[in-house]
Amino acid sequence: MLTARVPTRHARLIAWVEEFRALCQPDAVIWCDGSQEENERLCAAMVASGTAVRLNPEKRPNSYLCRSDPRDVARVEHRTFIAPRRKGDAGPTNNWMQPKDLKGILQELSTGCMRGRTMYVIPFSMGPIGSPISQLGVQLTDSPYVVVNMRIMTRMGRGALDALGDDGEFVPCVHSVGVPLEPGVPDVPWPCNPENTYIAHFPEERLIWSFGSGYGGNALLGKKCFALRVASVMARDEGWLAEHMLIVGVERPDGEKTYVCAAFPSACGKTNFAMMIPPQGFEGWKVWTVGDDIAWIKPGLDGRIYAINPEAGFFGVASGTSSRSNPNATATLAANCIFTNVALTDDGDVWWEGMSDPPAHLIDWRGRDWTPASTDAAAHPNARFTAPAAQCPSIDPDWEDPRGVPVSAFIFGGRQSHDVPLVFQSFNWAHGVYLAATMGSEATAAAEEQPAMRRDPMAMLPFCGYNMGDYFSHWLNFGRHVPDPPRIFRVNWFRKDERGAFIWPGFRENMRVLNWIVDRVHGRGRGVESPLGWMPRYEDICWNGLDFSRERFNQLMSVNREAQGEDVKAHEEHFDKFYDRLPKEFGHERALLKYRVWRSPELWELAPERS
Repeated sequence: MLTARVPTRHARLIAWVEEFRALCQPDAVIWCDGSQEENERLCAAMVASGTAVRLNPEKRPNSYLCRSDPRDVARVEHRTFIAPRRKGDAGPTNNWMQPKDLKGILQELSTGCMRGRTMYVIPFSMGPIGSPISQLGVQLTDSPYVVVNMRIMTRMGRGALDALGDDGEFVPCVHSVGVPLEPGVPDVPWPCNPENTYIAHFPEERLIWSFGSGYGGNALLGKKCFALRVASVMARDEGWLAEHMLIVGVERPDGEKTYVCAAFPSACGKTNFAMMIPPQGFEGWKVWTVGDDIAWIKPGLDGRIYAINPEAGFFGVASGTSSRSNPNATATLAANCIFTNVALTDDGDVWWEGMSDPPAHLIDWRGRDWTPASTDAAAHPNARFTAPAAQCPSIDPDWEDPRGVPVSAFIFGGRQSHDVPLVFQSFNWAHGVYLAATMGSEATAAAEEQPAMRRDPMAMLPFCGYNMGDYFSHWLNFGRHVPDPPRIFRVNWFRKDERGAFIWPGFRENMRVLNWIVDRVHGRGRGVESPLGWMPRYEDICWNGLDFSRERFNQLMSVNREAQGEDVKAHEEHFDKFYDRLPKEFGHERALLKYRVWRSPELWELAPERS
C-alpha cells in the first residue's frame, strides 16, 4: 500500500495522493525529498533514456540539455482553462468550461495515464519556507524533467513537507504527460500528448490539473498556474496581490535602498531590467535582483506593502541573452542549469541566437546538424534556461527575507513605437490603476493576425485566474487600504524615429529613468504636469556619461493630441468586454483623461514637447 512508505502523517494529503494513484495507476510512487542525491539519480536516468544530454562539466558543471517534442514547445493558451462554477467569474478573457464537465474529461484521460511510469510526489513552497506571504503546494507528476526543474524553481522537498505538518493547507497540482507505457514498448525521449492537452484551473478548490504537455508553465505547475492564476484568486479573497512583476532594489552610493516592482509583457526587456547593471555615470549605484517574473505583495503591520519572489529560480528565454545584453543572466547560467531546446556545440556547451557569433557547426534543438548556412534557427525562439536564482551576481541580500522587501513604486510598460512617452507618473492611485489597465503593446511581425494594439492589462491578460473587471476593482481596493500606497509609473523603451530606429538606447541606460522614478518616490525628483501625468523635463534626468540631446529627449516625450484622443476612444472598446464588472472609477478616470487631452491647453503648453 502507498501509505506504508509515506513520509508524512498529513491524512488529507495521503488520501489525495492515494486517490490519484488509483486513478493514474503508476507502477511506483516516490515522495521527493529534494536532495542532491535524488537529483543526480533522476538526471542520470534522463541521460540514459535520451531525455537529457549531460553538458561538458568543465564548461557547464552539473548542467543538462533537454530537447522537447517539436509539438510541445510553449504555453498553450487555447488549451488553458479557468473553471469556476459560474462563467462570469472567469470573465471574457479566459477560456471557461463547466467544472464538472472539465473534470469528467480529465478523469477519463487520466485513467491509467501513468501505467509503466513512476508517480513523483513533489511537496514545495512558493516563497521562503515559513514566510507569511508564502504558500505551500504538492504536485504529482510522471515526468522526471518536471521534478528536476521544480527543484530549481521552488523550495522543494523535505523542508516543504515539514512546513506542511499534519494538517496544513496546500494547493493540489496534478500533472501527467499523458502517455502510458505498455509492457515491452520503448519510451520516447520526450513523451507528450498534444492532441489531448489541458491545463485546467479550478479556483474555488485551489486545484490545478494539467495533462498532455511536458513543457514549461504547462508542466511546472508552481509557475504560472499556481503563482499567478490560482494565487491571483487567493490574493483577491485574502487582500493581497499576485502579479506578473519583477522586483528590484535600487541602492544609491549613500546606501539608500528603494524597491520597485515592474510589469512588462513579453519582448519588453523584463529580464534585462531585473538584472540591470548601472551605466557609465552611475558609479557607486547598484541594482539588486529580488525576482525576474512574479511578485506576491501583501500589506505589512507598519502600513507599507511588502513583496516576495515566490520562485527560487529563473525560467528565462535563452534567445537573445548574451554577455552584452544581460551579463548578470549570462553569469547565472555558468553551472547547475537545465537548458531546453537550445543548440549543442561540438565541445559540449550550449548556444543560441544572440549569444555570440555562430559556431561553424552545432546540433540544433531538434537534434540535427546545423551550420551558419542552415535556413532554420539553431535554437527554438522559446528556448529556455532553468537556473538557481541564488547564482545571480546581482541577487539581493534580502531576497529570501521571509518578511519580504518594502515596495515604493509600481512600473508598467508596453512596447509602442509612437505617442507613448519614455516615462510619466500617475496623478494618484486610481489614475495609476487606470493607466496599467489600458497598457498594451503593438503586434509584432510574427503576430499578423493580432490587432495593431494588443491590450495587456498589468501584463496579466494570460495569467489572471478570474474576471479582469473584478481584478481592476481589487487593485483599486488594495490601494484604498494602504495608508501610503506605492507610486505608479508608465514607461516605454521602444519609441522610434521617422527612420524606424529606436530613439532610446535602452538596456543599462534605463537606469536613468529608474533614477528619476526613485527620486520622485522620495520627493526629490522634479517634473511637470501633462495631460497624461507627471513628466520629467530634460534637465530632470541625469545625463552623466551619455551624450543624448535635448531634441532627442523631446522626441521621446512628445505626445500627439489627436493620437491620444484616438487612444482614449479605444479604451472604451477595451473596457466594453468587462462592462458588467468594470469599476465605476474607470468611467471617471476616462472622462478626466478625455478632458485633459481635449480641453486643457495649458497642460499641453507645460508638457516637455508640445504637440
